[in-house]
Amino acid sequence: MRIPQARLDQVFDRFREVEARMGVAADGGEIVRLGKEYAELKPVAQFAERLAKARVEREELEVMLTGGDADMAALAQEELAELDARLPDIERELALLLAPRDADENASAILEVRAGTGGDEAALFAGDLFRMYQRYAATRGWRVEVDSVSEGDAGGYKEIIASIGGDGVFGRLKFESGVHRVQRVPDTETQGRIHTSAATVAVLPEVEDVDIEIKDGDLRIDTYRASGSGGQHVNKTDSAVRITHLPSGIVVTSSEKSQHQNRARAMKVLKARLYDQKREALDLERSQARKSQVGSGDRSERIRTYNFPQGRVTDHRINLTLYNLAKVVEGEALDDVINPLIAEDQAARLASLEEG
Repeated sequence: MRIPQARLDQVFDRFREVEARMGVAADGGEIVRLGKEYAELKPVAQFAERLAKARVEREELEVMLTGGDADMAALAQEELAELDARLPDIERELALLLAPRDADENASAILEVRAGTGGDEAALFAGDLFRMYQRYAATRGWRVEVDSVSEGDAGGYKEIIASIGGDGVFGRLKFESGVHRVQRVPDTETQGRIHTSAATVAVLPEVEDVDIEIKDGDLRIDTYRASGSGGQHVNKTDSAVRITHLPSGIVVTSSEKSQHQNRARAMKVLKARLYDQKREALDLERSQARKSQVGSGDRSERIRTYNFPQGRVTDHRINLTLYNLAKVVEGEALDDVINPLIAEDQAARLASLEEG
């Protein structure tokens, strides 16, 4: 695709305007906002400059082709062929930067994994999924902190909520939201029959205080004694926290040892869920104009199947099938699934830019 020169000029003008305003801004909030926009615009401006220079170079080479000097023309022809081979990649990279993108792409994330249909086996599978993301996070240098956990009777988790901190976490994990299905022979199965179970994954962008406002009067905060399997890990005091957001009916809990930490963690998850509601409403509006091939992000949508007898992983949104299930579940090869999803989303964004 060819990006019009007028679009490049818009990028340069806005980048120079933001740069100039940063030099005179005195308000703290404005400085933060301008700094964020500057960081987002800088790579776009750099690619736009590369493209502008390449176009000027191409015009100069075309002049050399018709200049009458045979040796210079031959050299220009060779350089022009090399430049024409590079130009489409520069155009595509810049187009991706200019295409509509998720404002929360670089945010940290709240990861929620819940057991679905399948009883104890579903809870065990939820545990496998959480460990997969935990190990994947470790390979990328992200921080994982458990906010709330409800263990399954036979192991695994009925529900586990964790914060994953790092650059670009939400952008890489957001397509994991949905229903994950597993087909395997459970350890408790005596006749070797394959069972099908499911777990639901939700990935929410972790939001800053400026992103969403919650009124104290809209909250009901209860403390209670967390239940447990016994021993030293059972709370002796009412330190667990349950927060109910009355207007939306959203309920969040945190049941670690410190009541102060539990309240802070529960509020963080509540903000993420309320912000996610706003995102879903906006996505619904956008989907009326363009339906992404990657999927709607609806958490009731079955997105992936893990078939252990065949060692197969299938992502149903892009018809991707891999036969390295063990490495995917270990988190080692999860990028083999995530990268094609991101590529599909980029293609959809480019298509929307061309349509626009």
